[in-house]
Amino acid sequence: MRDSKKTNILLAMAGAAVLMASSPVLAQDTATPAPATAEATTTEAPATDAAPADAAADPESVADAVGGEGHGDITPISMFMEAGIVVKIVMIGLLVASIFSWVILIIKIIEFAGLNSKTDRFLESFRGARSIADMRKIATADEFDGNPLADMAAAATEEVELSRQAGLSVTGEHRDSAITRASTAVAAVQSGLAGRLSGGQQFLASVGSSGPFVGLFGTVYGVMNSFIGIAQSNTTNLAVVAPGIAEALLATGIGLFAAIPAVIFYNYFNTRIAAYGTRSDGFAAELLNAISRQLDKGA
Repeated sequence: MRDSKKTNILLAMAGAAVLMASSPVLAQDTATPAPATAEATTTEAPATDAAPADAAADPESVADAVGGEGHGDITPISMFMEAGIVVKIVMIGLLVASIFSWVILIIKIIEFAGLNSKTDRFLESFRGARSIADMRKIATADEFDGNPLADMAAAATEEVELSRQAGLSVTGEHRDSAITRASTAVAAVQSGLAGRLSGGQQFLASVGSSGPFVGLFGTVYGVMNSFIGIAQSNTTNLAVVAPGIAEALLATGIGLFAAIPAVIFYNYFNTRIAAYGTRSDGFAAELLNAISRQLDKGA
């Protein structure tokens, strides 16, 4: 019995010794995977952080994500092609108005150059006339057809001739009434002079005054659509929203491009018309003096 107890005690002591010897190994095996896990976590972390950086660095990918199109070089032509239909109509209308303004400029410059040249020749010939009949002959010559001053001289001399043909004494008792009728005929021609010379001025005034507002309408409409697109795409990336806003602003630029020359041309031709009107007023006085002189001479 004692031998059995001794044997059990020895077996227990041996088991305890085996357990104590094996416990450090188990502890070491259990702790070993931890660094591997940390290393894996450290390795995977940069991959997670890299994704937003790549997305932020590529605006085209953002545009694709929100359903937009990538934009290359932004030029006026590309902005026009990408603009909406309403903005395109505004731009085309303003460009057509600008073209007409330049056409009017060229036409009226040629018109005024020819008008002044013909007027100079007419005045030179008119001042060499020796009678009312000579004045009428010069004024009705084909060379001066359509010249406002020639038309004034023709109207005045015709009135004197009509009074003479009616049996009135234009060199005697009816002299003053004949000069009054001639003056009235000259004034009638002068009243239509401004209308003859101001052709196209109303168009230039309209383009100059309304062009910027028409362009602004196109800009407001385009910017409104751009903000609607921003709300729908849920992005404020400038690479996505800037082209649409630039297209809208182009409409205002074209409006100013059409309006500024139109205003300059309008003011320039107003000055030329006023100068010719002053010249016609001076000729009217010269014409009536010449007719009065010839009537005093009995011509």
